[in-house]
Amino acid sequence: MKLIADLQQVFVVRYGDEDVTPVDPAQFAAPRGHFVVGYLDGVPVACGGWRAHDVADGSIRPGDAEIKRMYTVDSVRGRGLSRQVLAELESSARAVGRTRMILETGTRQPEAIGLYESSGYERIDNFGVYRDHPESLCFGKEL
Repeated sequence: MKLIADLQQVFVVRYGDEDVTPVDPAQFAAPRGHFVVGYLDGVPVACGGWRAHDVADGSIRPGDAEIKRMYTVDSVRGRGLSRQVLAELESSARAVGRTRMILETGTRQPEAIGLYESSGYERIDNFGVYRDHPESLCFGKEL
């Protein structure tokens, strides 16, 4: 998908490499996941998904839904599309019994940090592939 390829290029520009977190598209299949694409005038411009976690691992708790691949193309930023994607992800996770949204982002993504903090997300202990990376920031929000 072009949006994911574009997002990976953002990571290359900001961090020097693509996100290497293992992600299998099958992880986003209902009811253990969900992925949405937002369109504007028939063109895909925003996306995001969540995948279920049911095994405790550091700050990950059974019942968590991890947000992955949230992205909005630069040309349409500021129109509230990422907030709409985030609201849909939270709603769909809540509907299938997920109890908390979690995510990992980085210090070089101030737009993402601003979105999550203004949407009620709070810092949690780092988890995943980048748990020990100095630029990694993890957030969570009870559903």
